[in-house]
Amino acid sequence: MNEIINLITNHRSVREFDPGKDVSKAQVEAMIKAAMAAPNWANGQQVSIIEVREPVKKAKLAKAAGNQRWIEEAPVFLVFCLDFYRAKLAAEKHDTQLQLVEDIEALLIGSTDVGIALGSAVIAAESMGLGIVPIGGVRRNPQAFVDLLNLPEYVFPVSGLVVGVPRAIPEQKPRLPLKATHLKEQYNVEVQKESMDEYDATMSAYMSERTNGQDSSDWSSKIARFYDIGFDEYQKNSSPTIKKQGFHY
Repeated sequence: MNEIINLITNHRSVREFDPGKDVSKAQVEAMIKAAMAAPNWANGQQVSIIEVREPVKKAKLAKAAGNQRWIEEAPVFLVFCLDFYRAKLAAEKHDTQLQLVEDIEALLIGSTDVGIALGSAVIAAESMGLGIVPIGGVRRNPQAFVDLLNLPEYVFPVSGLVVGVPRAIPEQKPRLPLKATHLKEQYNVEVQKESMDEYDATMSAYMSERTNGQDSSDWSSKIARFYDIGFDEYQKNSSPTIKKQGFHY
């Protein structure tokens, strides 16, 4: 395998950062350039990335995201937003209607573009020896992000990315067997339960080793619980804020 593929497949999410080491302006700009060079729908470039370094603001955003301390501890926090505000300006300039925001397609386009951009930023960061962890918790209380970051209509925070110099790098977390996610010609429902059972055993052993036997939970039990009652803050807060930002799907 080549160096880039080795870098990608060696990914780990980092939550322990060296407080004595900063992330330079040039490093952040390299990440942003990589993110914005990524593919996007119709060349609409429906992504904006807000860099936050100010400690008080990071502390407020960390609290809004579910008290995730690494947002405060790392030197840089990037907030990735789907952004149709520029499309609104284009519509006004050419006397047309921004019909897209009346359809769920806007959220699919914007979220897809954010995901592609974030993935490119992650690769860029890790290629420079930096550690990162994505933060989906921005959608626990997205209105706080809207207010603190002064987001205009048609802009919504989808994910965050903590960036810093690693103090500790965790063991790599196992993934589902490839046969579950690499499907050929058509979807295969039969392979999914078998793959899940295999993965549950793998994750249970991984968690037990990582926690010195204190936690041997498996993947399916965590996912089942989270998608039953664990996402209540997201359910309660995301949709109202999306609609307040002008998306009426």
